[in-house]
Amino acid sequence: MAIAKPETWVGQPLKRKEDPRLLTGRGQFIDDFALPHLHHLAILRTPHAHARIKVVDATRALRVKGVKCVVTADEVVSQTKPFSAAITEPINYYCLAVGKVRYVGEPVAAVVATDRYIAEDAAELIRVEYDPLPAIVDQEEAMRQGAPVLHEEVGHNVANHRLLSYGDPDAAFAEADEVVTYRYYFPRYSSLPLETYGMVCGEDPSTGILTVWSNFHGPFTLHTVIAQALRLQANKLRFVIPREIGGSFGIKCVLGPYVVLTALAARKSGYPVKWIEDRQEHMLGNSGSADRVGYVEAAVKRDGTALGFRYRWIDNNGAYIRAPEPANLYRTTGNMTGAYRVQNLQLDGYAVCTNKAPSTPNRGYGCQQLYFGLERLMDRVAERLGLDPAEVRMRNFISREQFPYTTPSGGEYDAGDFHAVFQKALDLADYRGLREWQRKEREHGRLIGIGLATVVDPSVSNMGYVTVAIDPAIRKRPDYLPKSGSADFATLSLDALGEVTVLMATAPQGQGHEMPIAQVVADELGLHPDQVMVVDEFDSARSIWGVSSGTYSSRFAAVGISAVALAARQMRDKLLRIASHLWGFAPGELEIVNGHVRVRKFPDQSIAIRRVAGMAHWNPGGLPPGMEPGLKATATFTFPRLAGPDEGDRVNSSYTYSFIADVVAVEVLRETGDVKILKYVTVHDSGRVINPLVVEGQVYGSVLHGMAGALFEEFKYDSDGQLLCANLADYQCPTAAEAPELEIHHVETLSPLTSVGSKGCGEGSSETAPVAIANAVADALRPLEVEINELPLTPERLWSKLREADKK
Repeated sequence: MAIAKPETWVGQPLKRKEDPRLLTGRGQFIDDFALPHLHHLAILRTPHAHARIKVVDATRALRVKGVKCVVTADEVVSQTKPFSAAITEPINYYCLAVGKVRYVGEPVAAVVATDRYIAEDAAELIRVEYDPLPAIVDQEEAMRQGAPVLHEEVGHNVANHRLLSYGDPDAAFAEADEVVTYRYYFPRYSSLPLETYGMVCGEDPSTGILTVWSNFHGPFTLHTVIAQALRLQANKLRFVIPREIGGSFGIKCVLGPYVVLTALAARKSGYPVKWIEDRQEHMLGNSGSADRVGYVEAAVKRDGTALGFRYRWIDNNGAYIRAPEPANLYRTTGNMTGAYRVQNLQLDGYAVCTNKAPSTPNRGYGCQQLYFGLERLMDRVAERLGLDPAEVRMRNFISREQFPYTTPSGGEYDAGDFHAVFQKALDLADYRGLREWQRKEREHGRLIGIGLATVVDPSVSNMGYVTVAIDPAIRKRPDYLPKSGSADFATLSLDALGEVTVLMATAPQGQGHEMPIAQVVADELGLHPDQVMVVDEFDSARSIWGVSSGTYSSRFAAVGISAVALAARQMRDKLLRIASHLWGFAPGELEIVNGHVRVRKFPDQSIAIRRVAGMAHWNPGGLPPGMEPGLKATATFTFPRLAGPDEGDRVNSSYTYSFIADVVAVEVLRETGDVKILKYVTVHDSGRVINPLVVEGQVYGSVLHGMAGALFEEFKYDSDGQLLCANLADYQCPTAAEAPELEIHHVETLSPLTSVGSKGCGEGSSETAPVAIANAVADALRPLEVEINELPLTPERLWSKLREADKK
């Protein structure tokens, strides 16, 4: 059915353009890709968490029919360099273990064969002799004197440490009426994308060009890293991303080591090589965010006003610092004070190596860990002072009049109305009514709790933020390359019949980019979204790209859409110039409405866009003097005031900042420890909402992701470094049956920095849900004096706490 023309297409809940091909099985994923003479890779992984490698003998494997070669550490050391990372400690990380294995599942060798089955069978025939070493999995234990050391060349397990101070935190704590403290543990868990890692690598011997087809949504963030590791000219490394990626949520940011390993296999075998990760491999080695032990303090006045915060964060980054780590510590530099007008802050941050798998980014990168500590702390402030937790937040919010607002650590919040968003969430949830209902139900013995979370959601990362990990003295050296900024690109063409094609290279991973792009273009050019075809295919040999290209850090709606809008406006200006040349009216006297260029004062005088387009293509002699034939526009969008960290380690770590307020009501069942979500209201301010249907899907997914970390998911290791949940039978994750009913609402405060006022929304509630649910559970158990300071809140964990409370 045709859609009636609204006042604007932006803001309409139109169905995604991708869905017909995906729902009918016509999507094109990495495992659908094939080349002539394609061979397959299988990886031999170690069963030891920590051991020296004495012997790797591939003799028997090489005898298997169909095996072409075996890649070992010898080729890795002779043909590649260790991966670079934003640390100064000499931690050498290669695509295969060299000398030692440091986590269960670390690759030791790889087999190339004519099919995957032969390769896997042959890999089992490789003989590896190990000399086991003591393992360490707890990051605080790993920091202690005498702990097993993973990297002898470093001499200890602290890979990175920075003490950052902003304002005057000592004075703030000296002035405080109360100092409220909290220790917490935020677990390592995943996002379990349906599609695991996958790639095909092939090298053209005539040109030396290595082509990598992979399902990485931001390949150019690691383009230089991979080129350097392979000792390859950057312009001889070509990335191609398939049209579809079956989810990522940050997890696929760490494909680099597997790209290098598969590339080595292709070089050695002389064939293009394909590797598709299986689920056990994914869980053993590639899908966990850094777990954090956090110590947080708030200096507060008796009325609940916060004067300063102190954080001590100890991140467990696993066996190696795998780029972009240790960014989990620094991703939130600009928004470490959250939504609160606090100007005194200190962070004592540690990235620690242990015998767990190397950590990866996970949706809400760094923000989940930050806000679990900060928002639990604000509840404890309220409890200490005998105040309502909603009132404490209201008293400390940055006011609307203070925007744009600069945080003590350098964040530049572009726009917001935190009071209005939070009040809307409280009203929609009937917060006062919930409190009264809670009081009555407690009289009947029910454990009812109400939880709040109010967070600033950073989007569009400034690539320079990770260099906060580096001492300012090093950043001042003449040979140091500063980093900042985030840009994206769009090319728009109008054909001779007035139809539009938009070329993008944002590498979507299932978000639904095509319809929002079409909506923006349709509004700018007076067309219908059905007249806009979007081609979002990433190929470094053909696409316009930059180091920051791709889809991560919720950057599409702000940067990608802004580039699209700029390109469409260039096209509109060109169309108006052509019509102006035809009619003699100035371009400013013309407008584009409903597929026609018309004179504002004489709307009956108009010409179809297709006729204007036809002239540009068929009759270039009739164009204005100096105008190029054809209709094509390419735009680059970036932000003003681009800068890396200053000498005081202040940095605007993101370029747009959204806001989220969640209100959650739960019941904890005394008999089982189960948590039942009774009400969940979430209100988002992500600027201009381009497509409410797409945004609602993003919000729903991020709530479920956060709920998974709050109640279900955790990568558990025993003291010997063995992962206890390397399959989906042992790793519990929520299903549709556990999904709560959500009330999703929006408040729009437009960003002045982006072309249509939009900000990010893709990660938001993954940051609020863990702590909102934890605050609700803590509130439910407060009468029993049960402390909540770790996740996940599984029935077993809560049942044990309830039994302990019964004994008091």
